[in-house]
Amino acid sequence: MERIDQPRWRKSTYSGSNGGDCIEVADHGSRLLVRDTKDRTGPVLTVTPAAWRRFASQVKRSLPSDLGRGSAEGL
Repeated sequence: MERIDQPRWRKSTYSGSNGGDCIEVADHGSRLLVRDTKDRTGPVLTVTPAAWRRFASQVKRSLPSDLGRGSAEGL
């Protein structure tokens, strides 16, 4: 697994303010990094921006209409 040093992580726009089920994302060259906020030393998922947009779009479509109003980009 590739070592990733000091990316600039940001909390998902879909994460709640209560500190519950959250993910963080970071740009890393031509890839996007995704990790669990509760396990910051754990595994990091590396995907292309296009794959992330497809994933976020699918998640957004699966949410109840009152939750799916935000941008799928910032998931």
